[in-house]
Amino acid sequence: MMVIFSALESMLPIILLIILGYVLRKAGWLGDTFAPSASRLIMNVALPASIFTSVLKNLTLKTLLSLDSGLVVCFASVAICYLVALATVVLLKVRPGRRGVMVNTFANANTIFIGMPLNVALFGEGAVGFFLVYYITNTVSTWAVGTFLIDADPMVKAEGSEPSAQRRRGIDIKRLLPPPLIGFLVALVFLLLQLPVPSFVESTLTYTGNLVTPLSLIYIGIVLKESGLTSVRMDRDTVVALVGKFVIAPLSMVGVLAAYAALFGALPATEAHTFIIQAAVPALTVLPILANEGKGDVRFATNVVVTSTLLCAVVVPIVYALLG
Repeated sequence: MMVIFSALESMLPIILLIILGYVLRKAGWLGDTFAPSASRLIMNVALPASIFTSVLKNLTLKTLLSLDSGLVVCFASVAICYLVALATVVLLKVRPGRRGVMVNTFANANTIFIGMPLNVALFGEGAVGFFLVYYITNTVSTWAVGTFLIDADPMVKAEGSEPSAQRRRGIDIKRLLPPPLIGFLVALVFLLLQLPVPSFVESTLTYTGNLVTPLSLIYIGIVLKESGLTSVRMDRDTVVALVGKFVIAPLSMVGVLAAYAALFGALPATEAHTFIIQAAVPALTVLPILANEGKGDVRFATNVVVTSTLLCAVVVPIVYALLG
């Protein structure tokens, strides 16, 4: 029961903020320009600030240097998820605009808003260090790989024309180094060189970074209002994405942990259980924002985030029970 309550407690704020965005849009408080403006604000300002402050808050140089074995396991598991997901979108002929979103759903998770409080509730404060291993993996995976896959997968225009000329010309520096990835890299420089951050700068970045989750969820609510609640449904692609998130990802982690144990010795039980639970955490809250910026299928991304978040309350207790 504790696991169910923990999952529900982590899930309810997300649902309530999505409802808030829906209601505010329906009431006319949020105009047509709010959603695209919020998307740009999140991607270019709030997310880099959030990642920068999160890295410096949650990591130390000593901790970073001691995470080698866990990082190997997590990166290997995520790499397998990418390979399985890429094969899946090809075999199932997933249409453009959804491929990058689906691959990200397989490989990446909502670690901070759901994963961290859930992990503390299940395993205690002593497991925070293990959580940070997965957090680092997830952050690098999302902003060094995931965002490029979404950006490279725009929706084909209705008349079947090619993507815009701007995309055909190649990848510019902004696409090679998206602002969130820059935020992560700058934070690593500060961490490795032990550079101090002035308190007023830290406070400013913290306040700015705190905009990410509420704005992202309000954005999802706006998309739901524009597309209609009937757009939240279990179509084929959504089911495949959810299977990838809640079945393939945890099984990939279990397989990598078993292989690592056979080759080098088993990781501590709490560390292994942390990795498995984090692999089963719902899709990224910012997935619709990434889809919007990459000209992908925003409605599909919204559908995946909403359904995976709702299913979290069912899936996580099952995974936890299987862990014994």
